Amino acid sequence: MTKQFHGHVLSDHALDQIFNEARTYNGWLDKPVTDEQLHAIWNLVKMAPTSANMQPARIVWAKSDEAKTKLAECAMEGNKDKIRAAPVTAIIGYDIDFHEELPWLFPHTDAKSWFEGDEESRREGAFRNSSLQGAYLILAARAVGLDCGPMSGFDAEAVNKAFFADEPRHRANFLCSIGYGDPESIFERSPRPDFDRFNRIA
Repeated sequence: MTKQFHGHVLSDHALDQIFNEARTYNGWLDKPVTDEQLHAIWNLVKMAPTSANMQPARIVWAKSDEAKTKLAECAMEGNKDKIRAAPVTAIIGYDIDFHEELPWLFPHTDAKSWFEGDEESRREGAFRNSSLQGAYLILAARAVGLDCGPMSGFDAEAVNKAFFADEPRHRANFLCSIGYGDPESIFERSPRPDFDRFNRIA
């Protein structure tokens, strides 16, 4: 039987941890992130919605010194030290040929046929939904007690060659460092708009 959680609101403490008090970190405490924590993040990410459950994200968790050094070499100067210092930096990529997995990911209908022969549509869907999954990753990491430092500022083709050479249909989307953030590394919080600034109810 499916559990129903309609009407349940997270505690203020939980909302603060995930949203209100969470920050983007530029520096990290010398405290490791375990493989078990990375598995816990993924086990939350995979449960969040993507179109037709396409699950196009392909994530490389750069955790070893070798991997972090290789990734830092692909980043702009201002991001190199952030990547080297972080316990882990996730490369959120996407698979252009995600549709090959749809027969088991979305068995309700022949969803694979929707995307066959239409690479432009697959690229658009893979990029959009891997971006969603990258956002879920940030929230999941915060939910399990970690901090994040999402970033662009890297040579995507260099990352593709360095980390996806064996999967030529995979592409890098963005990066996200993960660990225990150093409070000294954050800026004063930037302004956030009120509802009426960028929203309207039609």
